[in-house]
Amino acid sequence: MRVTLMQALVLVLLAVGAAVASYELHPRAPSLYLIQEPLRDDEVGLKEIQERWQGQVIWLDARPEDVFKTGHIPEAHMLNEQGFFEQLLELQPLLQTTDKPVIIYCGGEKCEASRLIRGKLLDIVPLENCFILKGGWPAWQAAQK
Repeated sequence: MRVTLMQALVLVLLAVGAAVASYELHPRAPSLYLIQEPLRDDEVGLKEIQERWQGQVIWLDARPEDVFKTGHIPEAHMLNEQGFFEQLLELQPLLQTTDKPVIIYCGGEKCEASRLIRGKLLDIVPLENCFILKGGWPAWQAAQK
């Protein structure tokens, strides 16, 4: 059986389409460029956290509880969408009296949970310094190696 040029082209196009779809939908897809995207206004990197605040921040983990239990930044508090109001009630005394910056992280670059939690949190608690950790949990893990 001979494969025609047209059949080969169709197979290649299908393979490329599947690869692009996998990359776009994967929550931990690697960056395609060696140049890192600049920080957004609401983001902060680990280097800045260390330089600016000497690591003296309040960490909030926006990942689900089962993921939090498998590993998290030391002294991080869980504040996720699933238990937001109950968890916030426990954290409110700390958040209302602190002068430390609050850093929220989730599962990685493409994770939007930290942005969602930041928005909900700032609607309730007026925080001057509330940021999202660029790169999330994977960035923290990579920095620990």
